[in-house]
Amino acid sequence: MALSQKIGQSLRHVRSRFLQTSCGLSKQINYAEDIDPQQFALLDEPCILVDENDTNIGSASKRDCHLMQDGSSLLHRAFSVFLFNSSGELLVHRRSDAKITFPGHYTNTCCSHPLHIPRETIEENAWGIRNAAQRRLEFELGIPPDQAKPEAFTYLTRIHYASPSDGMWGEHEMDYILFLKGDVSLHPNENEVQDVRYVKRENFDNFLCGLRESRIPLTPWFHLIAQKFLPLWWKNLDNLDKYTDHHQIHRMLD
Repeated sequence: MALSQKIGQSLRHVRSRFLQTSCGLSKQINYAEDIDPQQFALLDEPCILVDENDTNIGSASKRDCHLMQDGSSLLHRAFSVFLFNSSGELLVHRRSDAKITFPGHYTNTCCSHPLHIPRETIEENAWGIRNAAQRRLEFELGIPPDQAKPEAFTYLTRIHYASPSDGMWGEHEMDYILFLKGDVSLHPNENEVQDVRYVKRENFDNFLCGLRESRIPLTPWFHLIAQKFLPLWWKNLDNLDKYTDHHQIHRMLD
């Protein structure tokens, strides 16, 4: 290849990278214009950064944890709560259209992040995660703290997954799975939740089918858990001890 051709290719490559970077920076600079003010305020929350072995390696804002960079985002801790009433029905909800990631998607009872604060970074028996779950159940669904005490959660296992939400935002999480059984009072936060319902185990497949027919999507973590783990766990709701696994991290990455 002639020297002039090589120089031309190099210049085109540099120009392409410059344009991609410029567009990315422009999108990040202007993203606030399209975000709900309440959700925008939450972007400053400090999440817990972890490595692939779930070791706490520091903190980063919720904003930085969810902005996509080179096809991925920062790995951080999260949790997914599955709450069942005394009849064994699962509480699910549809995320508000104001949510930054996966707006309008159906998901499990509560999905969020522990914060990089002393109360929510306690490692022993996932106590920090439990405290965070109690906080978010009250914030999202209005469940009183005394109806979701940290010691009442069953910590089952961890799932490492990643999924883009759109061109700018995505998820890359070390997700702690928590089960909770009990009857609770609900006062949903409309900025977080647009619909809640209880689903019977025997009707769960029909519920999912109805969502597909209505073209209402599931969050990726709920989809993964519902496919691989939930049927067995739900069937053994009163005998979960033999299914707890605090050592293995389930890698569910594309």
